[in-house]
Amino acid sequence: MNIHTIKITWPNGKTSKAIVGKDWLEEAEKAGISIPTGCLNGSCGACEIEVNGEVVRACVSTIKNSLSGDLNVQFFYDSFW
Repeated sequence: MNIHTIKITWPNGKTSKAIVGKDWLEEAEKAGISIPTGCLNGSCGACEIEVNGEVVRACVSTIKNSLSGDLNVQFFYDSFW
């Protein structure tokens, strides 16, 4: 089995390595990052983060590969909430 890791830069500037396909919430916790959650099934959007400019719901998404080999994560803020 070929295990591929990717470098993640978190909102606080900290970096970590994660295996592609792992859960965002689990990897964030390992890195000391607390991503807010609500429903934990993708409905409410409380866990939305921006990954390389794309909004994903961390509770139902897994870490994807990137051509650059790096992922930059920012917290996503919805101005309507």
